[in-house]
Amino acid sequence: MSGIARFRFYGSLNDFLPPDRRRRPVVYDFSGNPAVKDAIEALGVPHPEVDLIVTGGRSVGFDHRITPGERLAVSPAFASLDLAGLRRLQPPPARRPEFVLDVHLGKLARDLRMLGFDCLYRNDYADREIIRISLRDDRTILTRDRGLLKNSLVRRGRWIRSEQPEDQVREVLEWFDLRRKVSPFSRCMACNGSLEDVSREEVLDRLPPRTRKEHDRFRICRGCGKVYWPGSHHRAMTGLISSLVK
Repeated sequence: MSGIARFRFYGSLNDFLPPDRRRRPVVYDFSGNPAVKDAIEALGVPHPEVDLIVTGGRSVGFDHRITPGERLAVSPAFASLDLAGLRRLQPPPARRPEFVLDVHLGKLARDLRMLGFDCLYRNDYADREIIRISLRDDRTILTRDRGLLKNSLVRRGRWIRSEQPEDQVREVLEWFDLRRKVSPFSRCMACNGSLEDVSREEVLDRLPPRTRKEHDRFRICRGCGKVYWPGSHHRAMTGLISSLVK
């Protein structure tokens, strides 16, 4: 069997399409009996970004088989849209916002940790390791690699649109509605461990001479042992945080 189907992608899903295919019906030629998930990804849209597929007045799953002449509407998750009674394709929001980031997003990982979010990152993560961690810990994958999100095992994921680090942070805060959950300087920017208050005496032998004289408030990462204090770098980061969360 062969034929054509017409897809219409809505909202942020248009980011994955060439300009001439955005916000208009897209013709999909096929042979055989393909699943709608395969068709959507062949057109460039990763399945973790899709939350609703409607055809013939009913919502269907990724395993729906396309038929000739079919028209399908494909939508992302819309926080303001009531989808009661429809078949949503993405899992419910995770209880806690936890992420694993690909090798392209090291600066984003550090900035999200600065804001208090649990972010696993290494500059040598292979795709299979990122997926394994995501499934093991129920973490959302943040990536600049569309191909990674098309892996059939991926459950939670977001393709980061922006190439600019500060805009990437704003994108994550807005998309996952995280501004009210920001907890600055509660997590180690180096290793992702939790920070705890510590007395000056406990870390005195690890401080530069000038820091010993000028500061009396310290936090320590119980994971890697890094010591933090509110120096000039702290003031600069406080300004950055204010600009990101407003």
